[in-house]
Amino acid sequence: MSELTSPAPDQAWNAEGKSGDYSVPANMEAASPISSADQRSPASSTPQIRRDHAYTLPELIDMGQRLNPATRVAWEQARQAATAVGMVEATFLPVITANIIAGQQEVTTPIPTLTGGTAYLDTTVSGAVPSVTLQWLIFDFGERQAWRDAAKQNAYAASVSFNGTHQALIYNITRAYYQYGAASRNLQIARQTLTNSRRLQDAANTRYKNGVGTTIETAQAKQIVAQSGFRLVQAEDTARDSYQDLLGAVGLSPHTNIKIASDAARRLPRPRALPTEELVRTALARRPDVLASYAAVKASEANARAADAAFMPKVYLGAMAAANNGRIQAGSLPGLGLQNTSTGIVVGASVPIYDGGLRANQRRQAQSVTRAAIATHEQVRTAAIREIVVASDTLRSALASHNAASELVNAAGVTYNASFEAFKNGLVPITDVTTAETGLLDARQAQADAHAASLIAASTLAFSLGNMTSKNAPSQAVR
Repeated sequence: MSELTSPAPDQAWNAEGKSGDYSVPANMEAASPISSADQRSPASSTPQIRRDHAYTLPELIDMGQRLNPATRVAWEQARQAATAVGMVEATFLPVITANIIAGQQEVTTPIPTLTGGTAYLDTTVSGAVPSVTLQWLIFDFGERQAWRDAAKQNAYAASVSFNGTHQALIYNITRAYYQYGAASRNLQIARQTLTNSRRLQDAANTRYKNGVGTTIETAQAKQIVAQSGFRLVQAEDTARDSYQDLLGAVGLSPHTNIKIASDAARRLPRPRALPTEELVRTALARRPDVLASYAAVKASEANARAADAAFMPKVYLGAMAAANNGRIQAGSLPGLGLQNTSTGIVVGASVPIYDGGLRANQRRQAQSVTRAAIATHEQVRTAAIREIVVASDTLRSALASHNAASELVNAAGVTYNASFEAFKNGLVPITDVTTAETGLLDARQAQADAHAASLIAASTLAFSLGNMTSKNAPSQAVR
């Protein structure tokens, strides 16, 4: 069972070097088993949080793989499927049973007497019969082999699904991490905007004291400060929500206080062309959902073979060794001991003749399940290809949005600085500064959101390609 599952719930399963034929017919392209790039020794399920340490994305992923219960659930399911293989393989071996029968029987027999009366004879029989029996199904036209093939395919599907759980966990933590990074940058922008608004209010008050400003300008400046304060409150609320989302993705308690390293300096990936047919084929060979759906096809085909074999005869072998140790006592006569042994070997065959259509319906059901599994596999493959194409398009759009937002930030910054200096010198009204400040705020937020969207899109593409297999995968995805 050890080669069919991962040794620990925080380690992805490595299928390299394992026996089994998972090749795909020419009309159904699927894949070879996935291998893990993340092999670590089992760690404590409750890691110590260092208060003075800012946790990076790989560290959060490593923590999530140990803490999140989703990996443990998938691991136990994979172990259950592997255990089922052992249960089926046990049917190829003989069953040896030890039995013992012991008891006592008293019989009262009425006997007519010479005087015309009736006498009673009490007979007591007691004893024990220990025995050892062997039952062995020798030949069944491949029914057990088909069950074993189905169990192995189900175990394989469970293990690659376990890997899929790891990939989904890595992706969810990565997405939550980048979303929290965007919320944190928006919070910093909101704080800087509030500082700029207060500078504008100070400038308006100074102009009013010098007799060149108006009360309308000071009132408008006060309103701008209030609006910036309101935006700051909203940004703080969004940052707290994103922080809780990140804790939930990792599997930490909502009350955990942990520092998160910033991703502001993370380099964005280069734009990529549409995935080639070869890249898509390679991706399908790695995606756990495609592999699991194909294994379901192979398992259902094996179940159909088992249903066919149920119509064939079965040859079995039986053997027995028994000993009889008893005693018989009749009335007042001396008891008589009985001791004997017996052994025997039999070979037989059973031929199913009539069962009311049970096996025929089981075969039709197995064939229907096979057809449904094939259709599901095709559906999963088509959906996977669509996800890859959409993820590639999303990444290009996100990168283009980030470039446009960066140019907008530069232009908006020049406009704001110029309008602010012009307002201090009485050349433009305060409304021009307000408009410029709002434009700068929107541009900075758009840039922060586009930066996070680009990182998330790159991770989504890596996830759709089946590359999200280790804690370092998010970093590799944006290279």
